[in-house]
Amino acid sequence: MSVDLGRYGIWLGGALLTPELAKEIEDLGYGAIWIGGSPPADLGLAESLLDATERIAVATGIVNIWQAPAKETAESYHRIEARHPGRFLLGIGIGHPEAVKEYRSPFDTILSYLDELDEAGVPVAGRALAALGPKVLRVAGERTAGAAPYLTTPVHTREAREILGEGPLLAPEHKVVLSTDVDYARGVGRPKVRKPYLALTNYRRNLLRTGFTEEELDTAANRVIDELVLHGDVATVVAGLDAHLAAGADHIGAQILTASGRIDDEFHTGLRTLAEGLRLS
Repeated sequence: MSVDLGRYGIWLGGALLTPELAKEIEDLGYGAIWIGGSPPADLGLAESLLDATERIAVATGIVNIWQAPAKETAESYHRIEARHPGRFLLGIGIGHPEAVKEYRSPFDTILSYLDELDEAGVPVAGRALAALGPKVLRVAGERTAGAAPYLTTPVHTREAREILGEGPLLAPEHKVVLSTDVDYARGVGRPKVRKPYLALTNYRRNLLRTGFTEEELDTAANRVIDELVLHGDVATVVAGLDAHLAAGADHIGAQILTASGRIDDEFHTGLRTLAEGLRLS
């Protein structure tokens, strides 16, 4: 693994990220910024965040294979790597059949995309793969720096580490609401988990595999929300994040959720509070 992500990072939708926010995240001591969504192949946002900061790593979570041609993505990778060596991790993924009309032969498409990145000189250590199931996790460990799973629990992290073995990167995302008001936390977390994620085949299959039931997923039951959206005081949230590390993760990307879904005072307070709880500085 050539990119140092640190132990804790912040995962945030690309539309909400700005160079100024990236600097704030860096100054608070986080190790990485994950650009959520499907950033285009030009990777312009990643470059602007790196330009605005000095040490923090930036990763895509994820570049969608169907939407970003491998050749153009590789050209962007090399441009960024030349400008900011060792600070950019190219996270790629296959997306979901419900969201991509062209979705077909996903496993073979992943392999073909990786072949194209190989031909374009993108190093294995500079890329990661969004992986949930065993087959794709094995590919992540063999042909990339490792796996960056989304919407998982420490149960999945433990199983993923067993499949990956020692060495490959394992960097899951986990949502958090920094509030001791259970009803409020569930009220913030439930809509952000329920739509679209609990209706997407790839996530549902993985959550069923890790112990949830069809009924729990259909109703977005409290157990589902409580396990997928950590909440409570900062010590409780930190313990939940650290459970991934204890299960074998190398890094955890925290996605701070707020009622507004915007970068407001609640978000900035949460960012600072979590950094203090994680003892980043």
